[in-house]
Amino acid sequence: MTQLDMRPQVGDTVSGGADGGDYRGKGLGKGSVGLVGSAVIGISTVAPVYCLTSTLGSTAGEVGLQMPAVFLAGFLPMLLVAFAYRELNKAMPDCGTSFTWTVKAFGPRVGWMCGWGLVIATIIVLSNLAGVATSYFWLLAGEITNNPSIAALDDNKAVHIVTCLTLIAAATAISYRGMTATKGVQYALVGLQLAVLAIFVAMAFQKAAAGSFDTGLDFSWQWMNPFAVESMAAFTAGLSLSIFMYWGWDACLATNEETTGSAKTPGRASLIAMVVLVGSYLATGVAAQMAVGSGDKGLGLANPETSDNVFAALAGPVMGPVLGILLFVAVLASATASLQTTFIPVARTVLAMSTYEALPPSYAKVHPRFKTPGRATIMAGVATGAFYTIMTLVSENVLTDTIFALGLMICFYYSLTAFACAWYFRGELRRSGRDLLFKGVFPVLGGLLLAAVFFKTLFDMWDPAYGSGSTVLGVGSVFVIGVGLLALGLVIMIVTERRSPAFFRGEVLTKETPSLVVED
Repeated sequence: MTQLDMRPQVGDTVSGGADGGDYRGKGLGKGSVGLVGSAVIGISTVAPVYCLTSTLGSTAGEVGLQMPAVFLAGFLPMLLVAFAYRELNKAMPDCGTSFTWTVKAFGPRVGWMCGWGLVIATIIVLSNLAGVATSYFWLLAGEITNNPSIAALDDNKAVHIVTCLTLIAAATAISYRGMTATKGVQYALVGLQLAVLAIFVAMAFQKAAAGSFDTGLDFSWQWMNPFAVESMAAFTAGLSLSIFMYWGWDACLATNEETTGSAKTPGRASLIAMVVLVGSYLATGVAAQMAVGSGDKGLGLANPETSDNVFAALAGPVMGPVLGILLFVAVLASATASLQTTFIPVARTVLAMSTYEALPPSYAKVHPRFKTPGRATIMAGVATGAFYTIMTLVSENVLTDTIFALGLMICFYYSLTAFACAWYFRGELRRSGRDLLFKGVFPVLGGLLLAAVFFKTLFDMWDPAYGSGSTVLGVGSVFVIGVGLLALGLVIMIVTERRSPAFFRGEVLTKETPSLVVED
């Protein structure tokens, strides 16, 4: 279908905005999402049930009984960074979010690399989500039909890849059709996974109280003490996993140009999403630890044979054979819902980068009917499918190590955004105590915490034992992949600079440039 070119033209302005300036619209569907819808999109993108089944065991394996404490520790920098996002969004409600804000604060090159960090992290997550959804699709089919041979189809690489590509295509099509279609599907999927998670927590507490499992434990407030973790290396590894479990809440901000009250609603929605997430993680972590313990034997959460997919092991024992199937459905719903909404931030970041001439102009086009960044959404779908297929065919170890490298990308662009907030508002920090805290102190603290995790993870990644244990010329493959993806972005930026010199000369987007949005 025909796409509309929404790149800014001379005189193409719309009055309004947070500071009363003139703004130029990108053509997205204005006012199509409210506060609840925005919060649901944030929760869905994080995919709490998927995150829990894939990282609950790994976190327990790293930090033992201090798993709940690490969940809280991971929440702290995310909350501090969320304040930075809220303040930046009030001043500049632009769908380019981290890219736009860091360009205005630090200049085009730092901003471009921040945008690249967001895009590549999202592509990695999309591919992993599609893989998990595919595995649970066949696992659920096998459970429903009571036919192990159907569940075993997931082990067939050709069947797995074809199913995965089909799910990616379906998610791309739904996202392509706009926020209204996305919102309707998300209410159902998010509601389902949170309801099933609540049932699991309640039944896990019941099993713990009855002493149903030999490995169960009595609750202790010591579980909330992060200083009880045995080593700094273990704490950092657990914290990196915890940070990954919160990643994606900023999708609330990526829809700011399509949200009612774009200057305030996305920030409020992101905080609501964060509270729901930390409550869900703490309740599930404590309940599971009380029911089966965090050891590496039997049903213990850290058992290496089940730690990468905890709910598959606990569904039957905790919830029974009938209700246990609901947990499989919830994981599938969680991964599928997130697969769909995770297209939102990457497509809108690419749209903004193209609008500001930091990427080829074809990605600045929106669909005339659906009001979505059609070409950017399709590009994200194609890139995700190609990435997952290539990684799967090359080696399962490569795919696993790519996921381990994801934490590096998350800390990279979140910390840059947090620092951008303090630097952008540096002239306002003395106006009031509120400005000092929310625009300066909190963002800087969040940025420093994530930067510390970034550099500690970078150091740990050098060790071949990190991740799958594979190496490249004696260096850990996770390090090679993580640094290599950032270096790839640097190369693409250099090539883009030759094709779009105006942006990189600082002539297109500066601190004084009005954001390209239409405010209510």
